Amino acid sequence: MPSFDIVSEIDMHELTNAVNNANRAISQRYDFKGTETSVKQSKEEVTLISQSEFQVEQVLDIMHKELVRRKVDIKSLEEGDIKPNGKNMEQKLLLRQGIDKDTSKKIVKLIKDKKLKVQAAIQGEQVRVTGKKRDDLQAVMAMLRDQDLPVALQFNNFRD
Repeated sequence: MPSFDIVSEIDMHELTNAVNNANRAISQRYDFKGTETSVKQSKEEVTLISQSEFQVEQVLDIMHKELVRRKVDIKSLEEGDIKPNGKNMEQKLLLRQGIDKDTSKKIVKLIKDKKLKVQAAIQGEQVRVTGKKRDDLQAVMAMLRDQDLPVALQFNNFRD
């Protein structure tokens, strides 16, 4: 029976590339010359550091452009507040991976309201959708792409 999984994951390699490209773009910009402006990545967050709040917002804009260029969904980053840290200002972007229970329930409800012959089951931080017809599964994918959900969704593990 055909099935697929609905997940919310970040391609960490592409995120690392986006951070490196943002740092390269910052080093080449005239308005950041002589400042300690940088983007740092750890396992669960990305930190934007600069001298003023305005510059941190500029770095965030650069980071968004690089993420879009690398096809990393911006919904998978949760922006924190800009806070002073010593003589610099910094902003943390938390990485969101996995689908929380409330969103999973909302996804299952949307699928059931569509009245297609498919079953949706919550399995931890992902939702598995199974059905007899491949067209029904593709209709579910199209419907979920059109919805404005708070998390970035990917569809993987499609089996025929």
